[in-house]
Amino acid sequence: MRVLLVNMPWSPIDLPSLALGILKRSVDERVPGAVADVLHANLEFTDWITERTEFTAADYEYYSLSSYFLGCGDWVFSSALYDDPHWREEEFVSAMRGKLGTARLRMSLALHEAVPAFVDEIARRIVAAEPDVVGFTSTFQQNTAALAAARRIKRLAPHIVTVLGGANCDGAQGAAVHRVFPFVDHVVRGEGEAAFPQLLTALAEGTGADGVPGVCHRGPDGASTANPMATRPLPPAAILPPDYTGYFERLAASAARHWVEPKLVVEGARGCWWGEKHHCTFCGLNGSFMEFRSKSPDTFYEEIVELARRHQVLDMYVVDNILDMGYLTTVLPRIIASGYDLRLHIEIKANMRRPQLKLLAEAGMIYVQPGIESLNDRVLDLMDKGVSGCQNVRMLRDGAETGLCVTWNYLHGFPGETPADYEPVIAQLPALEHLDPPVDLSARIAIERFSPYFERPELGFTGLRPEAHYRFTYDLPEEDLYDLAYVFEAPERGIGGPTVTALNDALGAWRKHHADARLTHEDLGDRIVLVSRRRAFDWRTAELTDPFELAAFRLLDQPHTAAALARKASRAAPGAARDEAAVRRLLESWTGLGLVFTDGGQYVHIAPAAVNGDLLRLGFSHHAHPEQAAPAEPVRV
Repeated sequence: MRVLLVNMPWSPIDLPSLALGILKRSVDERVPGAVADVLHANLEFTDWITERTEFTAADYEYYSLSSYFLGCGDWVFSSALYDDPHWREEEFVSAMRGKLGTARLRMSLALHEAVPAFVDEIARRIVAAEPDVVGFTSTFQQNTAALAAARRIKRLAPHIVTVLGGANCDGAQGAAVHRVFPFVDHVVRGEGEAAFPQLLTALAEGTGADGVPGVCHRGPDGASTANPMATRPLPPAAILPPDYTGYFERLAASAARHWVEPKLVVEGARGCWWGEKHHCTFCGLNGSFMEFRSKSPDTFYEEIVELARRHQVLDMYVVDNILDMGYLTTVLPRIIASGYDLRLHIEIKANMRRPQLKLLAEAGMIYVQPGIESLNDRVLDLMDKGVSGCQNVRMLRDGAETGLCVTWNYLHGFPGETPADYEPVIAQLPALEHLDPPVDLSARIAIERFSPYFERPELGFTGLRPEAHYRFTYDLPEEDLYDLAYVFEAPERGIGGPTVTALNDALGAWRKHHADARLTHEDLGDRIVLVSRRRAFDWRTAELTDPFELAAFRLLDQPHTAAALARKASRAAPGAARDEAAVRRLLESWTGLGLVFTDGGQYVHIAPAAVNGDLLRLGFSHHAHPEQAAPAEPVRV
């Protein structure tokens, strides 16, 4: 049996497909007499379109990722799905006017008209390869491209079996895909490395797919049947490492080689150990299975090292939704000892402490996504995040100190939030401009399938409808769109226009001025020296020398209330003890100077240790160029 696995646009071009890498290995190792190959149709498309238009890496990134919630990437390929190069152009233009610039709108229309020719070409190549089974993975904005190719293949060669799987085929979505698109012979719902080989074996033996968990299949009358999904997720020992044969060679021959630095994709765990206890109200990422399970440390370490050796690539994207904390004492020390200069991207929880973050940095996990989402306690409670605003700010501070690049988003629109939750935070954002800003302005939350907001209307969202882009992408009735969709529109909740504008103005300023902003501290024992270069504050150097203030600042390495700080600092500096009222005055002064952040009754200092040599540069400037130096006597606070 010949199996061809296809990765259609708009899959990212700098990453091989983890799903297809795993499926290739599972077919080759678990289906007797079968061999699987992977067609990197996303790279084929890149070369095809760049020969015909002025198409760039930024354009690909836009349709692959940035436009996901607008649905632009899927709409582009709807013309190929419905054999109409002008499919619902008027609806698209009407919906996107004001959301897309003129150039982006023009390019979307041009791509929409062009891509049917690409789909026809790639389908003919697939048919010419004479596979028995063609499997498409569909995640994010791959759905219409995959469906369009499957439809064209079925027209050219009805005997070829078409199969669709991936995140867009989980649960009700997969059942809907199979029900409404008859040219898709089978849909694999849920984890595919067990179900797909079982399906192939059943096809080879002619026994039918009735017993394969999660698979959708058709009876003699063409009616769709969706087998019950597996009741338990795969154990970690059953999760195979990926086989990326061919991806790096194909990329090296593609125009995209000039656009990206390729990365390996590795997987240590599935599910979310936090979500098992407290499912974040807006998160639908884990689909049908939230249960956290991780590979053994030895297995995960060997997979990382073997992939790096085989492909001579040190950049790796770890797709785990959350880091297995056990890896801190097992996998990470081995990576450090290995001598490999790895650069890994990983998601973590924001309450990790500085020694843990330092370990991440030493192991090469320097790009972290801690799921910050907000800097306010009340809003974080509405999300069920399990962290405080001060803990999130501490994460930003300690990330800067340990050399981590912290990637995060600011979200709003939670039922029950008020302007009062945002106004004190907005006022303090200029003090944080030396720390990593969010990747973009604040975004109103999207209602995602599998999230508590979707599953539990009592949390605040009722009357959900599929997002508008599904309606001008697919020719389907509302009830089928509801099952097919992942993102839903709902009445706006939480803060409104004035607060959102104020928040985004402050975040925009943060992003604009971050590169030039600095705040550091150096603890010299009998004094703490602070250096600041932030546009909202006119002081440049300051010293803490009072024993109580030294103790208080050191304690604010972790979030404290004023009462707890007064008690602990008085014990640390008994000869200089102060009462709570005096501590509150001190904290108010430090907040005004931009030394501390406060939220929910807690305070934390925001000055990373001076690991970047700011103090050395200041001293050199003072001695070499006294006329240009900061004041010789630092401010005492």
